[in-house]
Amino acid sequence: MNTRIKAIAETATLLFLRQGYAKTQINHIAKAIGVSVGTIYHDFAGKEEIMHFVLKCMIDPDFINREFERPITDNLFSGVENEIVSLLEQSQNDFAKHLENDATGYSFEDLISDAFDILARYAVGCLFIEKNQFEFQYLGEHYKVYRKKFLDTMSRYLTIFINNGTVRPMEHLELSTTLIIEILTWWAMDRRYTSFEISDIPLALAKEICMDNILSAYKK
Repeated sequence: MNTRIKAIAETATLLFLRQGYAKTQINHIAKAIGVSVGTIYHDFAGKEEIMHFVLKCMIDPDFINREFERPITDNLFSGVENEIVSLLEQSQNDFAKHLENDATGYSFEDLISDAFDILARYAVGCLFIEKNQFEFQYLGEHYKVYRKKFLDTMSRYLTIFINNGTVRPMEHLELSTTLIIEILTWWAMDRRYTSFEISDIPLALAKEICMDNILSAYKK
């Protein structure tokens, strides 16, 4: 694996998420890494290629370990936005699969754990779309649908757990569901990439904190 390509991807990820894709320039990435602009262009044809590289690594974590001809061009990323849409749809279908049998054998603990893992796994892609949805309207529109389905799925699971007595009743179910998702989202996604505080907390510890507090607050 080329360590410089990894450094470019990681640095660009933080800049794209914290200050936005449109406001991030190649020289910003170069300065943050401590290399020349020409060095960046030796590895990537441009900013768009870096962005697509970052998103491709979200889809396929092993992608970064390949050997690349440089500069990396967009020929490698044909259809990447459609791949992301398909990935989100499949993720949502997998998340909702236990609803088919009314969550038999599936617990509130399982739900919170799975929700955290999904948000953590796709954090880069989801945050990128959220922060840059006006520049990438195709992804933005599909992501809005995904978020709505995710909320609806969580609400349906919680309704089942409330009805079977494992979760306490909630007067405002949709708002409480939104609160749970926002807690998970911050610890699984924002804490790692867009927060300027305590960003060095290990992911396993972040999940432990979420599980402990959410289960304590809602489990009957």
